[in-house]
Amino acid sequence: MFYYNQYIRAKSLEEAYELYQKRQNFIVGGMLWTKMKNTTLGTAIDLCELGLDGIEENENEFRIGAYVSLRDIETNKSLNKYTDNAFANSVKDIVGVQFRNVATVGGSIWGRYGFSDVMTIFRALGAKVELFHEGIMELDDFVKLPRTVRDILVSVIVPKETEKVVYLSQRNQSTDFPVLTCAVSKGKRGTMAVIGATPYMAEPVYDSENILSVTTDENIERFADYVAQNIRFGSNMRASAEYRKIICNVLVKRALKTIVSENEKEEIC
Repeated sequence: MFYYNQYIRAKSLEEAYELYQKRQNFIVGGMLWTKMKNTTLGTAIDLCELGLDGIEENENEFRIGAYVSLRDIETNKSLNKYTDNAFANSVKDIVGVQFRNVATVGGSIWGRYGFSDVMTIFRALGAKVELFHEGIMELDDFVKLPRTVRDILVSVIVPKETEKVVYLSQRNQSTDFPVLTCAVSKGKRGTMAVIGATPYMAEPVYDSENILSVTTDENIERFADYVAQNIRFGSNMRASAEYRKIICNVLVKRALKTIVSENEKEEIC
């Protein structure tokens, strides 16, 4: 159980940012993990009146507000048409619908959790984040920021630069935390695999050696081995490092074969 001393609905991002500079103050998201802390905090800063709960699309990108729920990205037709339902697949096993109606994209990204399906799919799509103070930066750069940085996540930006993306995960049972998450994408930056719940935060591996310049079964096998060799695996109560490495290899191969199969169907059509 946690307690806080004051609740404020911010009237502007400027007000919220100023309040957040005090160490004990915190931003209210879904609060699904915050409420599990056993501590007393300062001021709860609610951004619910600042219009951060929308998904906007133009010809170049999607802009997803920090207060958009995981259920919103699960059911958004435009996002899922663009990603062949990869967004829906990435969140559909997160606890339950009631949970996903409350959990926010901003909270999931800002938390940088090791078990995050959400971080995995967004990194595979080459996403960017918009921070109130620091501005727009690559998600790959954002994850390296010290956790002591006190900025406000305004939105997550998904550039339309991905041709194909497939999301897979391994769970011991439905709705459990993932044993491993995997997203493989092909696009402007080439082919990449993002592996998470290792149990560390999701990390990308790029096809920097052009293994998949020709997508034969042999090269798919080689790339899966390459990914597994370049990811840090650890053990916890859900799985051992050795098991995760095996699962990584399997999921990367499955994702790549799905991409190849979909490309072949498009060529036939």
